[in-house]
Amino acid sequence: MDLIDAALRDAKTEPRYGYVAPFYAQAKDVAWAYLKRFTAPIPGVQHNESELRVDLPNKARIRLYGADNADRMRGLYFDGVVLDEAGDMDPRVWPEVIRPALSDRKGWATFIGTPKGTNQFYEILQQAEESPDWLALKLKASETGLIDDEELADARRAMTPEQYEQEYECSFSAAIIGSYYGKDIAELERQGRLTSVPWERSVPVSTSWDLGIDDATVVWFMQSVGREIRVIDYYEVNNQGLDETAKHVLSRPYLYDTHYLPHDIEIREIISAKSRRDTLEGLGLNPIQPGVRNDPVERVNAVRMMLPKCVFDKDKCKRGLEVLKHYRREFDDKRKTFRSTPLHDWASHGADAFGEFAVNFNKTLARSTERKRARIGTMA
Repeated sequence: MDLIDAALRDAKTEPRYGYVAPFYAQAKDVAWAYLKRFTAPIPGVQHNESELRVDLPNKARIRLYGADNADRMRGLYFDGVVLDEAGDMDPRVWPEVIRPALSDRKGWATFIGTPKGTNQFYEILQQAEESPDWLALKLKASETGLIDDEELADARRAMTPEQYEQEYECSFSAAIIGSYYGKDIAELERQGRLTSVPWERSVPVSTSWDLGIDDATVVWFMQSVGREIRVIDYYEVNNQGLDETAKHVLSRPYLYDTHYLPHDIEIREIISAKSRRDTLEGLGLNPIQPGVRNDPVERVNAVRMMLPKCVFDKDKCKRGLEVLKHYRREFDDKRKTFRSTPLHDWASHGADAFGEFAVNFNKTLARSTERKRARIGTMA
């Protein structure tokens, strides 16, 4: 209703307004019926079903978008935009895509959402609460009176305390529902393991990669010091060539050890007869250790075994920590239960890259243990 009201009153040339949900299909399911219903009485209105767009008689336009394809909004301008369930969106969508699109017209933005940990939505709320230029509303069910006591009591019985606090009481401290590593990261924070981590110049740095073509390429940087794994850096980039990513990694001042990459880097292209491994080695990335094909369950278990040994640089790995906290199981809407497979979203690539290292680290540790046992057996 805010979008419709603002669009009808806007006297600028060809006003543009947008509603953004985490997924395009979600935007259609949540908002399209409402948008058509509330604009239907307006004389001269036109509804475009294929583009989920409403054209108003003053040449204003309201359109629905999905943050899963945020690049389609690049180059546009907005006079106003609503980001619904902003905490489920890739944290780069707002600062890198939508915020610049508001500059030409000095447009406004409204963020709506359910708390899901201390993510970007939480940071935006903190900013809003501290700034006189923002309006911030935290609508707790226990305070608004919008839901009666009987319904709230029934919800409490049907949900875990964490679920209830998150969904009804605006709690950002409750764990992200379905998160694989949310509690593990929270425990590391409690232990003081998310801190400033020094880079030991004399200790080799290992990297672990997940390669994307149309989406994110991710690199983690780790040092193994005694029994401790120091996670010292994190790099993520979109729509960048493999050679540029490799050059960026090699430009850092680290003394490198092994570079762990997915198993499919060995596959050769038909035309060039070169594999991505050949390309990386030709750029000077050595030695490369291709991973073995593993399933998500194996990666998750390996990460959970490794995390208690980890210390993260909270600043350099800020994005990576958000990725790990938000990596979660896929929810089956029909069966109303979590599947055993992870949800593929903006957090997947970073989590897979970290899992690649964990699998290889645990296997290396197991081989080392076996060698020690063999030596002891020989001595006996």
